[in-house]
Amino acid sequence: MTDPPSQPESVDSEKNEVIVRVSAEKHEYVKGSKLVSILVAVTLAYFLAMLDTSIVATAIPRITTEFHSLADVGWYGSAYQLASCSLQPLSGRIYTNFSTKWTFLGFFLVFEIGSVICGAAKSSAMFTIGRAFAGMGASGILNGSLTIWTASVSPERLPVLQSTLVAIGQLGVALGPLLGGALTQYTTWRWCFYINLPVGAVVGALLSLIRIPEMTQKQGFSILRNGGLIHTLDLVGFSIFAPAAVMFFIALEFGGNRYAWDSGTVIGLLCGAVAAFAVFLVWEWKKGPEAMIPFALLRARIQWCASLLMFAFLGMMFVVAYYLPIYLQAVKGDSPFMSGVHNLPTILSQVVMVLVGGFVVQRIGYYLPSVVLGTTLASVGSGLLSTLTVSTPVGRWVGYQVIYGVGVGMVVQMPFIAIQTLIPRPNIPSALAILIFTQYFGAALFVTTAQSIFNNSMRTTLSESAPGVDIEKIMAGGATAVRSLVSGQQLDEVLTAYAVSVDRVMYIAAALGAVAFGFGCGLGWKDIRKGRRQVTQADEAEKGSREHTPE
Repeated sequence: MTDPPSQPESVDSEKNEVIVRVSAEKHEYVKGSKLVSILVAVTLAYFLAMLDTSIVATAIPRITTEFHSLADVGWYGSAYQLASCSLQPLSGRIYTNFSTKWTFLGFFLVFEIGSVICGAAKSSAMFTIGRAFAGMGASGILNGSLTIWTASVSPERLPVLQSTLVAIGQLGVALGPLLGGALTQYTTWRWCFYINLPVGAVVGALLSLIRIPEMTQKQGFSILRNGGLIHTLDLVGFSIFAPAAVMFFIALEFGGNRYAWDSGTVIGLLCGAVAAFAVFLVWEWKKGPEAMIPFALLRARIQWCASLLMFAFLGMMFVVAYYLPIYLQAVKGDSPFMSGVHNLPTILSQVVMVLVGGFVVQRIGYYLPSVVLGTTLASVGSGLLSTLTVSTPVGRWVGYQVIYGVGVGMVVQMPFIAIQTLIPRPNIPSALAILIFTQYFGAALFVTTAQSIFNNSMRTTLSESAPGVDIEKIMAGGATAVRSLVSGQQLDEVLTAYAVSVDRVMYIAAALGAVAFGFGCGLGWKDIRKGRRQVTQADEAEKGSREHTPE
């Protein structure tokens, strides 16, 4: 008797959990050398995707010089982010219905094509297109990495092994500015992107020869019959969601930069985004369980708490990541390379605690202690960073970074572990897509908010404490040009303005840490080992009921 396809989801109102009826074939996890090959390949791909988010930062000055494109700098980052965020929900539906391995390799191939276009770019427009392609590929790499790990690794071993993936990803973010600076200075900025190709060949070779288990039965290309692709992947919903996301992020990019926040262009983009998103929600509600973002999944407490936790937490992380280097470069006089070195206390403490946190969760079975303590430390650390002044000694800002980094490392992977172990298997790709989109949405929103606060603070502080300084000249010069623009007493006043403005931005980070603490508590006191057993038992019970049903 052939197993029927997965049935629609429903929500248990008392337990507030998503219940999904699925095929319950016994799942066999990968072991031995095959598991090692899968984990190495997936980790390398994830490392490259994380590296690509930060390696471009130190290459941008050289790129703008070669292409005479200073006005296009914003698009070099936003093109990647726009493409990645817009495709994120769709990637979940693709993983749900198609082969996990070949879907992952498809996204990775698009990422590699984007790297080739960037490396070979002959103009600013060509480079921006390459960044968009890379972002499209990256939209499925993180989701796919976590999906593959969930399917390949037993729940008992998942926290420790996944902590390795997250830790190496954090190293990629940390090494990006250092590696990008070295390649740009000693070879060419193009190698910041060509470096992805040889590593990508290793990833492709390792994965193409190994069978990766599927968590559920996949429909594959059978959905192409009778227009099933549009219906199953909810391409209509995607065609509504993507413009909404693009308009919103373009509004954030334009607001306060090319146009004033109260300009018709920015207001029009924001209104268009809100209207399109409202239509999208109505459409998704009508689609029910076959929607790109099922409402039943959003009603699960573990899903919305994890998503809102990461919405606030990644917003905090990006605010600190953007503005701590400004303090180091402007106030302390670091070069871009040395500011990366001096940011290592944050990164290294994160990496260590990610590994320790995975081990602890595997041993005790509970993620809530790590989430509660980690969000507390991260919020306190951000608050301490808001006390930085021109004369703050090295020991203090290093110590503050360690407190903050330890907190971040304890939290950053826990929502993913909760989703992977407590959400039923068929829902995991969509659940991860929602979580990943939400966290980057928070990052984009709060970085823009921080930018507005920083710029307003700089102008206000300079006008009050440094009346003789050309404010527009200072703002246009940037953090690394301060000492070439002013000197003597004026330099002291400008550096004080920078320190005060960075402090005010760190208030946002501390507040976001506190918000993350609240949503973290909402995750509940759940034993992930028991949660996975319950999901497995539910699957087995469904299998038994089918076996006793007459044909």
